[in-house]
Amino acid sequence: MDFSKLSGYYGLIFEGAKYTILVSMVSLVIGFILGLLICLMKMSKVKILKLISSAYIQILRGTPLFVQVYIIYYGFPQLGFDFPDIGPISSKFIAGAFALSINSSAYVAEIFRSGIQSVDKGQMEASRSLGLGYKDTMRFIIVPQAVKNVLPALANEFITLVKESSVLSVIGTQELMFKAGIVVTAIYSPMEPYLVAAITYLVITSILSKLVGILEKKLAQSN
Repeated sequence: MDFSKLSGYYGLIFEGAKYTILVSMVSLVIGFILGLLICLMKMSKVKILKLISSAYIQILRGTPLFVQVYIIYYGFPQLGFDFPDIGPISSKFIAGAFALSINSSAYVAEIFRSGIQSVDKGQMEASRSLGLGYKDTMRFIIVPQAVKNVLPALANEFITLVKESSVLSVIGTQELMFKAGIVVTAIYSPMEPYLVAAITYLVITSILSKLVGILEKKLAQSN
């Protein structure tokens, strides 16, 4: 191996790493909001909402992200749903973030459901006895506690998103693996660029894992 070949290309790989973190953060935020909504639908007493949310979770968790990305990017335009460029934001970024978001939301929904179920049922009964309705009890009492309980799991979901974002290279999203592929084409050698990409992923996820560990300790101390 000759890493001197990469001289002048490290900036490109670093740019891809920044793009990877950005698309993962956007996907986590959207997945967080959508996942909470799906969770509340699944825990609803309305049968049609439970049916829709259960099917949503089953389909997204039961099919590969790779296939979902292809269906969203190549299949949706065939149905009339195009992903436009919005200023400096490319359609590939939007499609990729959308695919990651809905995939993540299915897992986030189950994370939230376990978090809500971990809250003492007596708190729901106490809130109702004080005159709070079901919606207000969920909004002000149950969900805030559930979010606190699942923060470490959500942080781990972000780590998973960082790694899974590599799939977006297949549609040309300018993330780390796509940039590494550009370098491979430029220097006619795959080992060095992909090894550097792997090390970059490892550094990012190791830092995030360390932060998750710190978060878990602080939450444990606050309980």
